[in-house]
Amino acid sequence: MSRDLPLRKSLLVRLMVTSVLVAVCSVAATAWLAVQTTTRAIQEEQGQVLADDTEILRELSGYAATHADWSDVGRTLHMLSVRTGRRIALTTTERVPVADSASRPTPLPPRASAVVDPLRTDTYSEPGAQLSGIDPRAVGPFRLTSKDRARVHALALVRQKCFRRAGFETTVKTLPSGRSVLTGEEAASGDGYVSSECTDGKLNTPMPAEHRALAVLTDLTQACLARTEAHPPQVFLSVGFSVKGVEPDYIRGGKTRTGHPTAADASTDNCVIDSRRQQLDPYVAPVADLFLGNGTLPRFDMSSGNKAKVVGVTGLVLVLTVTVTAVVATRLVRPLRALTHAAQQPPEQHVRVPVTTRDETGILAEAFNALTERRERLEAQRKALVHDVAHELRTPLTNIRGWLEVTRDGVVDPDPELLASLHEEALVLQRVIDDLQDLAAADAGTLRLHHEPVRADDLLAQVAAAHRVAADSGGVHLVTTVDGCPWLDADPVRMRQAVGNLVSNAIRHTPADGTITLSARADGDRVVIEVADTGTGIAAQDLPYVFDRFWRAEKSRSRRTGGSGLGLPIVRQLAAAHGGTVTAASEKGVGSVFTLVLPGMAAPEDG
Repeated sequence: MSRDLPLRKSLLVRLMVTSVLVAVCSVAATAWLAVQTTTRAIQEEQGQVLADDTEILRELSGYAATHADWSDVGRTLHMLSVRTGRRIALTTTERVPVADSASRPTPLPPRASAVVDPLRTDTYSEPGAQLSGIDPRAVGPFRLTSKDRARVHALALVRQKCFRRAGFETTVKTLPSGRSVLTGEEAASGDGYVSSECTDGKLNTPMPAEHRALAVLTDLTQACLARTEAHPPQVFLSVGFSVKGVEPDYIRGGKTRTGHPTAADASTDNCVIDSRRQQLDPYVAPVADLFLGNGTLPRFDMSSGNKAKVVGVTGLVLVLTVTVTAVVATRLVRPLRALTHAAQQPPEQHVRVPVTTRDETGILAEAFNALTERRERLEAQRKALVHDVAHELRTPLTNIRGWLEVTRDGVVDPDPELLASLHEEALVLQRVIDDLQDLAAADAGTLRLHHEPVRADDLLAQVAAAHRVAADSGGVHLVTTVDGCPWLDADPVRMRQAVGNLVSNAIRHTPADGTITLSARADGDRVVIEVADTGTGIAAQDLPYVFDRFWRAEKSRSRRTGGSGLGLPIVRQLAAAHGGTVTAASEKGVGSVFTLVLPGMAAPEDG
């Protein structure tokens, strides 16, 4: 059963709406809980991740500043990975792997998290990196020997004692180059209360290694200025050492630069910085791309209040889900239970299900009721078939038995006329049995067909010739007409049987001076064969039953003259076996037209 169903009545739509409602409630509750319970944890985690990223980048920049390559960076990566719980990987700028903290490396992200370059960095809070962008731990040729370190440290202690006698406390700090400096010295010297012996300049005097490095740096700077300026000034570089690192003071023409920087000052600054990078480049590791993994997920503990919220909202969603599901399921299951109960009843009761809904379950109930009605009709037809078969066989058998009994008792003599009568009764019996056998074979799908090309005009001519005598004896005119030369792909014997049954039926129901017309025509890839008569016709209310077995329009008609009632059912089965159909149209008192529509075929080639 098929019918249009409004979407609001659709079982699928109702289930989807219920699922969406429950899902929306669950998602909303989950989102609210997630926002309430994890916002603070996420903020803390983000801060920790940012701090870890900065620490990792600072450590690796320090390694690069103090090593000429990355050959031994694996231990540092492992230490940082254990401390931060992050995967850390280094590659060259061409994405060639350098080191990876993962034991089983997986593909890296398409973009690096940062670039490790100690000569161009501005992301650290490392003192001394803000002015030049050079990591202050990259000292290169300015690194002091152990002997010079000891000498400078002794001078720093002497100056510290001098400041202490003057009432100022300073602290000795060692720079990455190995030079010792005093913190707080600038404030103490600026007050003017410190004697000149504390600021004698001995501590800031460059060591031999520093002298050589400054000379190289001066030459590189002068060459840079020569490339950028038409009349480059003569630059003399000295070094002022402080806790901020190694920061050059610039002297041009024997005068120290004062006041606001000019364009020439900026050019000199750039050349000094570029020259320092050029000088330090052989002493630092190559530029590398840094990739950071996600690490471990944040772990946090919920408060008692948050736990209570989780339990409360979860319980509310659960109650809502169970309630909605129970209501919808009850409405959906009720008609299904009724169907199940009806299906479990004995077949002879023919129980029907009340239709209470107009959705898919209601349509299913109507289909079940229709099936029940069809079963009732089939049961009635089965009983009628058994009755008709018994009646059809009883009549000739009774006649044969009666004549044989009176002949055996010597009441009548077995003359030729009696034998002819018995033979006729045996033929009737044989015809009924043959028809039943054909119907049984068709029902079981074992009816054998031998397909071959059949001309429609030859088929109609053969059928007309076979029934010409019967038609003439009844005063009926038999006419054949064929439009063109259509061909059938059919079993010729079975086709003659089907068309012959239609003609026989038409002869029995057409009075004298009536006409039966056999016609054939092509209709696309089909062939239409019609058997039309000018007989008594069939009432409109009887047309649906003309192809039922043992059905007769006139119940009082003799079975000898009215046929067995199996001819038209056999026609329908033969048409279906050939992949065709048969229909009937009739008007009471005017006549009937039976139409066979069968598969056609192209005319076969000669030869």
